[in-house]
Amino acid sequence: MNSIRACQQALQTGQVSAVALTQTYLDRLQQREPKVHSFLEVLPERALAQAAAVDRRRAAGETLGPLAGIPIAVKDNLCLEGVKTTCGSRMLADWVAPYTATAVANLEAAGAIVLGKTNLDEFAMGSSTENSAFGPTYNPWQGDRVPGGSSGGSAAAVAARQCVAALGSDTGGSIRQPAAFCGTVGLKPTYGLISRYGLVAFASSLDQVGPLANSVEDVAWLLQALAGHDLRDATSLRVDLPDYGAAVADEHTDSLKGKRVGVIRETFGEGLDAEVATLVQGRSPNCKTWGPRCKR
Repeated sequence: MNSIRACQQALQTGQVSAVALTQTYLDRLQQREPKVHSFLEVLPERALAQAAAVDRRRAAGETLGPLAGIPIAVKDNLCLEGVKTTCGSRMLADWVAPYTATAVANLEAAGAIVLGKTNLDEFAMGSSTENSAFGPTYNPWQGDRVPGGSSGGSAAAVAARQCVAALGSDTGGSIRQPAAFCGTVGLKPTYGLISRYGLVAFASSLDQVGPLANSVEDVAWLLQALAGHDLRDATSLRVDLPDYGAAVADEHTDSLKGKRVGVIRETFGEGLDAEVATLVQGRSPNCKTWGPRCKR
């Protein structure tokens, strides 16, 4: 169960409890963490307590949020009350956040379970997650490769199936680039769509909080929970939010018909024409799902 939809269905039908699902991901996290080092702090007691509360509410027949029982991770430059927020730096090694970032609070309000805080380049200044004061994160697909950065811990955790989804931050590519390096989906949203309150700033005019997950659909559901106006963020937008989930639902899969896609040839190197031809058909030769070249 590596998608929000699959987890939701299993939880709603009673196939698995939120506690059991959370424990499964905690076990997988501990098993894979020595080779990936995607987390700076794991919060098993807190996560299991959150999961138990979800199970109790479900058993009582309460209406639950759309992410109820879904295990997630949070980049360690986002505050979580009572938990260390180090930003990957020794300077903040013992700093405990006195409040929770709005983005994190929104996911928790939707029922998400926070498993822990993920690694990053120190103060989010980097593109490889090699520059954390607490050691590098490794690409889960190939350990001698970097996972990208600065949200490399979040991207690697999602790719290694250590969580269903994660939060990152993006100033100049820090969600998008590690998502690409790790084979996940990452989104830097429109500036002001997701509150920056509780995000330790790098460059406030560019910083954005955003989700990483295994599919566009999962990212859409996360964005639905994350987006919205926040009085505590002066740059937060006051806009009507569309139904992001519906926008990527099956009945909308033809919405790109007739659209034109621009390709920068210089970024592809040799073999561009064959690559584009297969991508247009929805089949990429670089992925095991569609062709033989991918080593996954």
